[in-house]
Amino acid sequence: MKLCVPVSAICLLAAVGFGQSYIGRVDTIGGTTYDWQTSGPVARWLVNAPGCGLHAVWMFSAEANTVFNDRNLRYNYYDFATRQWGWIDPEHISSGHNVFTHRAGYGNVDYDPRTGVAVIGGHYTGAGGGTTKLARDVAPGSGMFEYADGSGQDMRGWPRLAVSEDGTIHVLCMSAAYMMSYSRILPQRWPDFEPPMPIGPSPGFPTYNVAAAKVSGRVCLIWAMAVHQPMYGYLQTSSDHGASWTDTIRFLPPEAYGGDTLTSFTASALFPSYDSQDRLHVVASVVPMLYDTLYVAPTQIWHWCADNTPPWSRIHVASCRPQNLHGRLGYSAVYADRPSIGEGSDGRLYVAWEQFDSSNVEPLTERLRAGVWVSGSADNGVSWTPGMLVTERNTYSHRFPCVADRTVSGGPSQDTVCVLYMMDSVAGFFVQNEGPATRNPVVCQFITTSKVGSQDRDQTQAPGGKPQATIVRALPSDAVAFDVTGRRVLSPKPGVYFVAEGVGARGQGLGRIRKVIVQR
Repeated sequence: MKLCVPVSAICLLAAVGFGQSYIGRVDTIGGTTYDWQTSGPVARWLVNAPGCGLHAVWMFSAEANTVFNDRNLRYNYYDFATRQWGWIDPEHISSGHNVFTHRAGYGNVDYDPRTGVAVIGGHYTGAGGGTTKLARDVAPGSGMFEYADGSGQDMRGWPRLAVSEDGTIHVLCMSAAYMMSYSRILPQRWPDFEPPMPIGPSPGFPTYNVAAAKVSGRVCLIWAMAVHQPMYGYLQTSSDHGASWTDTIRFLPPEAYGGDTLTSFTASALFPSYDSQDRLHVVASVVPMLYDTLYVAPTQIWHWCADNTPPWSRIHVASCRPQNLHGRLGYSAVYADRPSIGEGSDGRLYVAWEQFDSSNVEPLTERLRAGVWVSGSADNGVSWTPGMLVTERNTYSHRFPCVADRTVSGGPSQDTVCVLYMMDSVAGFFVQNEGPATRNPVVCQFITTSKVGSQDRDQTQAPGGKPQATIVRALPSDAVAFDVTGRRVLSPKPGVYFVAEGVGARGQGLGRIRKVIVQR
C-alpha cells in the first residue's frame, strides 16, 4: 500500500499527542515477546461476564528467538468481588496463566452467559500437528480448563469463537486447504464438535471474525478477501444458533472518499458485535484505492448498523501528508486500523482502535509508534464524539487494542470502558523481522465513560463532520498553532489552523484544542 493524502485532509495527531498522559488507570496484567498478536482484525480478547469479572487473553511467549516453543494463549481474570487480577507477578511477563498444555496461539475468548465461565479458542500444535482446540474454565476465573479437540475434523486452526445466550459455541476457522469452515458445540454436547461446514467464497487468504448475541440465537460470520482489490467484505448470519444460515452477502464498504476514488476495507478491518437490543454492529477501517493502487492513508474508521439510516456513519479520519511522516508504518499496517466495539449499560457505544503518530519514531527500527484512540456514541452510532487519544505519547507503541464487549458498571456516568492492548517496547514486530525481541507489557486500561469525548477541546462533530471553526483576528500569546498538515506554525498567516491554548495547563496535555480561521 502507498500513502495518499488529499489536499483537504487534516492531521490532528501531531497536535493532540504532545504531552498526552494515560487517561484512567492502567493495569499491567501480563507480557509477551510474541509481538505480532494477529494477522487480521482484533478478536474478542477482553470480555465482561456480568456479575463475575473480566476475562482477558493474549498470545504469550517469553523466548527471544523465532522458534517460540513456549507460545501459548495466556489468561488473566479480574474479579469484580475482590477488584483484583488473578495472576500478577512482580515480573510482568510472568503474570497470567497458560491456557493450553502444548504450543498454541491465534485465538480469542468469550464467556458462557449461563455460568460466566471463559471459553477460549486457539490454534493448537500438538503431536498430530496444528488443529483448533477450545478450553472451558470450570468456574469463573479458576484457571482450571477442560478441553474440546478438533483433531480428526477438518479444522486446521486460527479459530475465532463466540458463545450464544444458550451456551452454543460457534467456531470459524481455517481448513487444511486454507478455506474457512464453521462448526459449533451445542449445549450439553461438550466436547463434541459438529462436522464443519465450508464457508465461502474462499480460499483467498481471508481474514475473519464471528459474533453471537447474548439475548437471542443470532450469529454473524464476517470476512474480507485479501486477494481482491478493492477489498470487499462478506457476511453470513443465522437466527437459530447456527442451525441454518443465510446465503453469503457481499458486504460493501461505505463511499468514504467519493469521486473516482474507490473505498477498500483493510485486511484488519472488520469487527462485528451484537448489543443488548439484539442489533448487529460492525466497525471497520477503510482506505482509498486510486488507479488500481491501495493507499495506507487517509484512513477512516466507520460504523455500520442496519437499524440506522443510512447504515454507515463515519467515526474518525486519520491522515498526514507524506512529507510529515518521520518514519514507516511497518508490516501490514495502515495509519489507523483494527477497530473494536463495545456497549455501555445505558446503551452507548464505544469504539477503540490503534493509530500511528507521525512524529513519534523508534530510532532503532525507524518505525512509527502507535497510540490507542477511543470514541463514543449516544445515538446507536448515528453520531460520534471526536476521537480521543487515551495512551501516553512515549517510547512504547500501543498495538492491538480490544475494547470489552460491555462496560463495567459504576453508577450514573461512571461506567468504565476497559481496553486491552500490548505495549511494544520497540516499534516494529520481532516476529516479522522488523526489530529485536523485547519483553512487552500487556495491559488493561480502565477509562470512566464520562472521560470519553470529554477532553477540554472546543470542537464538536456531526456524523462524518469536521470540527467547527472559530474566526479570530489574533491568537492568544500562549497559543500554539498547527497547520492542516500537523506542522507547528510559529507565525500564523491568514488561514485555517488547529490551535492549542494553555500549553502545559494542569501539568498535562496542550489544554484546549480548537479549529480557527485566522483573519487580518
